[in-house]
Amino acid sequence: MSIRHYLQFKDLTADETGYLFQRAAFIKQKFKAVEKYQPFADPDRTLALIFEKASTRTRVSFEAGMYQMGGSVVHLTTGDSQLGRAEPIEDSARVISRMVDLVMIRTYEQTKIERFAEFSRVPVINGLTNEFHPCQILADLFTMVEHRPAASGNPLDAIKGKVVTWVGDGNNMANTWLQAAEMLDFTVHVSTPSGYEVDAKLAGIGDKSCFKVFKDPKEACKGADLVTTDVWTSMGYEAENEARRKAFADWCVDEDMMAVAKPDALFMHCLPAHRGEEVTSEVIDGPQSVVWDEAENRMHVQKALMELLLLGRLA
Repeated sequence: MSIRHYLQFKDLTADETGYLFQRAAFIKQKFKAVEKYQPFADPDRTLALIFEKASTRTRVSFEAGMYQMGGSVVHLTTGDSQLGRAEPIEDSARVISRMVDLVMIRTYEQTKIERFAEFSRVPVINGLTNEFHPCQILADLFTMVEHRPAASGNPLDAIKGKVVTWVGDGNNMANTWLQAAEMLDFTVHVSTPSGYEVDAKLAGIGDKSCFKVFKDPKEACKGADLVTTDVWTSMGYEAENEARRKAFADWCVDEDMMAVAKPDALFMHCLPAHRGEEVTSEVIDGPQSVVWDEAENRMHVQKALMELLLLGRLA
């Protein structure tokens, strides 16, 4: 097999994404039934987790997932390795990729993970960068498919033609939603404060018809199948916190916004959440919220992704 990396959502095709959702469902079913499924046990496969940005869900989901699949994990941070010192990223990639089978990196600039992948002998997965968060959107879409399956049984049919509303910062999550919409044929309604808009060029999409921009977040929520948001201040932008609090004051997802979405609309948040800021307690803890399933599904889709990158298609 040639080496496949997963650095952006569009690094998989639509067909491969649909396959991945089917495998994630199979793997999750095994997990819930407490049945062993360990394709990485013989021979033992090793995953290197490299963190420049702090993490809870990313670390737990990848680490637990790899162990459950029968593999091993090596955990690195920039503070306890040469990655945070003078060694070039290219040299770290050359060395680390000779000792493990798979690498996950959570860092700042997308260019860092791209440079690592260029010199890696094994698949590299983007656990989050300033520009993209593809594993999270995989989990979000898989959660959507679980809760609102298509009659055909095809997971892609559960997504096609739907409306996803993004309320908040035009950040890495928003960029990745645009990539997913262009590939999987749904529409994103985007509402951000002035100065925090999404950049279609940065997102790397060619078809701008896959998203619509709204000044009023409530208008953006009208007719939505899914309403989703994120914290107002992402990691690395803490110095802007007070300015963002003022700018985003009207971009809090509340019950009024959810009321104009479709009656069966879902609410998602990639977490951690700040109740009373980007979302009210009534919404995130309410009946339309599926944030806990969404968080768990990070592990299941990532297990399916690692399986695909290491073993190829199995069914």
